[in-house]
Amino acid sequence: MVIKIMIVEDESIVALDLEQRLNSLGYEVICKATSGEDALKLVKTNKIDLILMDIILKGKLNGIETAILIKKEFNIPIIYNSANPDFKTREEIKKTKPYEYLIKPFEDHHLQKAINNILKI
Repeated sequence: MVIKIMIVEDESIVALDLEQRLNSLGYEVICKATSGEDALKLVKTNKIDLILMDIILKGKLNGIETAILIKKEFNIPIIYNSANPDFKTREEIKKTKPYEYLIKPFEDHHLQKAINNILKI
C-alpha cells in the first residue's frame, strides 16, 4: 500500500524539495497547498493518509488553525514542520496534540521515522 501524503507549505521550493524527498522514500505526494484554505478544500476531494503541515502559511489560517479544523472533521494524521521552534509556537502546537513535530531542516530518516510512528509501519 502506497502512503498518500499532502504537503501544506507556502514556499514552493521547500514544497518541491519535500515532495522529492518523500517520493524517494517511497511515499506518494498526491497534492500540495500553500494556504490553510486550500488545504481544507483538498482534503475534501482527495484520499489522504497523512499531512505534512508547515506552521506559517499564506492566507488567513496558519498551520495550527488548519490542523485543528482538519483533525476535527477528517481525523487525518498531521506532522508539523517548521523553521520556527520558539517556545510560543511549541506551546500552541502541543494544544493540538500533534502526532509529530519536525524542526526544519530535518534529515530524511527523521521524516521517515515520524511517518512510521504515526502510521505504525
